[in-house]
Amino acid sequence: MTTENTYRIGAGSGFAGDRYEPAEILAKHAALDALVFECLAERTIALAHHDAQSGKSEGYDRRILRRLRGTLPHTLPRNAVTLTNAGAANPSAGARAVKALATELGHADTTIAAVSNDDVLQRLDLKNSRILGTDESLADLGDRLISANAYLGIAGILDALDAGAGVVVTGRVGDASLFLAPIAHHFGWDRTNLDLMAEGTLVGHLLECSGQLTGGYFADGNAKKVPGLSTLGFPYADVETSGAATLGKVAGTGGLLDRRTTLEQLLYEIDDPACYLTPDVALDLSNVSITETGPDTVRVSGARPTGVPETLKVSIGVRDGYLAVAEISYAGPGSLQRAQMAFDIVAERWRDLYGHPADELQCDFIGHNSARPWWNPSQDPAEVRTRISLRTFDHRKALTLGEEVESLYTNGPAGGGGAAVNIKETIGIVSTLIPREAVTPKVEIF
Repeated sequence: MTTENTYRIGAGSGFAGDRYEPAEILAKHAALDALVFECLAERTIALAHHDAQSGKSEGYDRRILRRLRGTLPHTLPRNAVTLTNAGAANPSAGARAVKALATELGHADTTIAAVSNDDVLQRLDLKNSRILGTDESLADLGDRLISANAYLGIAGILDALDAGAGVVVTGRVGDASLFLAPIAHHFGWDRTNLDLMAEGTLVGHLLECSGQLTGGYFADGNAKKVPGLSTLGFPYADVETSGAATLGKVAGTGGLLDRRTTLEQLLYEIDDPACYLTPDVALDLSNVSITETGPDTVRVSGARPTGVPETLKVSIGVRDGYLAVAEISYAGPGSLQRAQMAFDIVAERWRDLYGHPADELQCDFIGHNSARPWWNPSQDPAEVRTRISLRTFDHRKALTLGEEVESLYTNGPAGGGGAAVNIKETIGIVSTLIPREAVTPKVEIF
């Protein structure tokens, strides 16, 4: 809730498959000034490009429409802005869909903005772009390349908010930038004031994974107990003009927000706490202050800037072959022995009949330790499911594995059932860098 000196921003999702109702609770009961839906893991945008190229989708995450249907009726009347990177591979199409939804909900006058131009595949010098952590270049990947998206900062989002956008749909931007942008816009922060950029980025980094901050990823059911995980509440932050913030969640929701959960999220995905690189600022997090100020209430501050990176990270999607998983179950006396026999048969045929290395097959015996009330676990497992998996670039080889496991029904061992085969194309991720000046965000207003 905005006061003279604070701005309230909430986390509506931490990944594409997150729950829906916590955001609705925030929108209804938290008196937000801004709500952010962070929906892009590194592979997610590559998958979106792949689906768009194959005609399976328009390239944006349609689940954002369900999220907004439950939240816009509460955020728009109070002029709270909504930001999301669910535009994925096609922010323009996502923004048009959101515009149609807003109109349907009776808010046709709402300005929707799309921020794009993070797709840099055609701008990369493939031969001279090194794959981070290797001595290879992107050119070495050949026709396996699917996508290349640079992590944008707050610049394009600020332009959209300046244009009066009530909803901003982006592609690949820094996760924390989604939160930093509306905070900076509200307070009129100068982007060259790196102290403020650092503090605002700290807030974004803590909020970006939603329920992880409120105990979802913290809970281990043993030493770290978290109440009410089935009704986990997502966090918000009351940000002050200085950039310091007080974190909280809606009263009555499940979860836990304390110094421990905040510290774990602070270190999440951090390689070097003294130099955490984001598109807007490089952060030194080593002196961050985390203070519990009440039940489920924590005050944070103390991020310091170490400069602005000269390059932007680029997430590269690559075709990574096929994953084939074939399973069959065996139950009753001798089930483990028969499960092992099933794998031995497939492995022998794999080697002798097809001439493939048997060690490229991975086998697991699911249920090795399972039991049923009518079975004595000291004898044999009640049932075992043989799971054989294979990673390959040869689709025919993936099909062969499935055929071999299915044929075990009548070709031994006895008592097999429930055979299932799943073959899917897999998408991998590598990274490279691009000069900052090579990437300029594009803003479209609807």
